[in-house]
Amino acid sequence: MSHQIISDLNTRYTAKKYDKNKRISAQDMAIIVEALRLSASSINSQPWKFVIVESDEAKQRLHDTFANKHQFNQLHAKEASHTVLLAYDPTFTKDKFVKRVDAEVASGHLPESMRDSFMGAYAFAEANTDEQGYNGSWTKAQVYLALGNLLHTLARLGIASTPMEGVDADLIGELFSEELDGHICEVAVAMGYPDQEQDWNFGLPKARLPKEDVVQLV
Repeated sequence: MSHQIISDLNTRYTAKKYDKNKRISAQDMAIIVEALRLSASSINSQPWKFVIVESDEAKQRLHDTFANKHQFNQLHAKEASHTVLLAYDPTFTKDKFVKRVDAEVASGHLPESMRDSFMGAYAFAEANTDEQGYNGSWTKAQVYLALGNLLHTLARLGIASTPMEGVDADLIGELFSEELDGHICEVAVAMGYPDQEQDWNFGLPKARLPKEDVVQLV
């Protein structure tokens, strides 16, 4: 199948070794940041925070979060050009949703006359909130929408990526507490340019199940 989207998805892969001397340009980083900001979410909740690890100091902190487990991902902390910590809000309240609705009105997307009725959309969050106010299972699902958007954006830009659930949420929460501001990071994406000679996963054919096994038309 010949199409740019399919080409992007066929060439995207999980990098295993980065060239630490190659950096993502400021222009491409601006595109990546805007793509993250524009990610879709249920009821436009945007219950997330994206912390981009760029400086040597922040990379050292990220490296230190692998002290107890998932050391197989530790090398990416310093060798990748950048790493995005994708974090979710574990207690997304109605007051927080108000800020999103106000943005809808201010942008012209939502008429002022519909503001109160749109507030009713918070029922989707309430349906996933327990008695303690926790709705992290729902907000974490929104983060994965942004993750998919990020991976395709990087593929379009010709930038390699490594999505990582092998991170220590507790240590990330401790060492990046100020940046996360109460959000929880359980998935991150390293990104940059592969060391093509040492990355054993580079250039290998795509391995996916046949479409008949995963897609059914009814």
